[in-house]
Amino acid sequence: MPSFTVYKGNKEGFPKKSNTVTPDALVGDQVYLKVTASGVCGTDLHYRHVDMVLGHEGVGVVEEVGPQVKYLKKGDRVGWGYETDSCGHCQECLQGTEIFCPERALYGMTNFDQGSFAHNAVMREAFVFKIPDNISDENAAPLQCGGATVYTALSDLKPNETVGVLGVGGLGHLAIQFAAKMGARVVVLSGSDRKKEEAIKLGAHYFFAFKGQHQIDLKSAPKITRLLVTSAVQPNWNTLMPIMANNSRIYPLTYSTDNLPIPAAALNLYGISVVGCLVANRAVQRAMLEFASFHNITPVIEKFPMTEDGIKDALVKLENGDVHFRSVLIPH
Repeated sequence: MPSFTVYKGNKEGFPKKSNTVTPDALVGDQVYLKVTASGVCGTDLHYRHVDMVLGHEGVGVVEEVGPQVKYLKKGDRVGWGYETDSCGHCQECLQGTEIFCPERALYGMTNFDQGSFAHNAVMREAFVFKIPDNISDENAAPLQCGGATVYTALSDLKPNETVGVLGVGGLGHLAIQFAAKMGARVVVLSGSDRKKEEAIKLGAHYFFAFKGQHQIDLKSAPKITRLLVTSAVQPNWNTLMPIMANNSRIYPLTYSTDNLPIPAAALNLYGISVVGCLVANRAVQRAMLEFASFHNITPVIEKFPMTEDGIKDALVKLENGDVHFRSVLIPH
């Protein structure tokens, strides 16, 4: 199998064009894909200085299949996300929580010669997902991680809940759509009113700008039963705790090495839980795509060419907070 073009991180932080090592032939349930679109995620910023192929929101077309492939065929459109392999035999894999498998293959930790910032990829059939016909490649790409992440935090949502979405960005604008289509009341919390009109169009029922405020007046809005933290900067937790309902849950979805300075007294007095959430397992990923297809949930995207300059532009805009929700790279 010939080598193919990929874009790797480096010390300078701007991916360079390279060729990856490929197997002599496909084995097991491997599939060889032509990449047609790749999302650009905030996690890519954390790994751009590492000698690895970047990107984990991939969409492509199957071009060849390995000897044990059972369900995919040449020409099928598929996507893949943050996890690309697991052992298949441990307790986590058997109970459908393979994202916590001790032998899991996660972006940035294993399989450094494969990614979605590339013209081709080799993936396992078991870890790619068919894309519904009514979702375009460019719209499907951000769903593979961004959509999967917020859907995981909402997968057991009850329709009478009140979902708070902190931040209206790449994750937040998808969380608003999913929560609204699931029947929840959606309360958006943002630093300013700049994105209020767009948040309402996406499905938000209430919008509060609270930057610099020491308390939030919910007015007619109910207290929040589930808060999805999608902002890059942590809020003042003392301001947020009074608007959380009894037995509510907080999901910190954005990657951060910082501690969460949440007042312990409020957690205990009101039974509030903080829930760790690492993207979707395969069952939830599939359900997310089906839900997005049926309810016509689409990301708001900016497109960039899959070139060194295009990737650099996308990463710089993302780091500066100038991307309008999600960036997508398109190979030419």
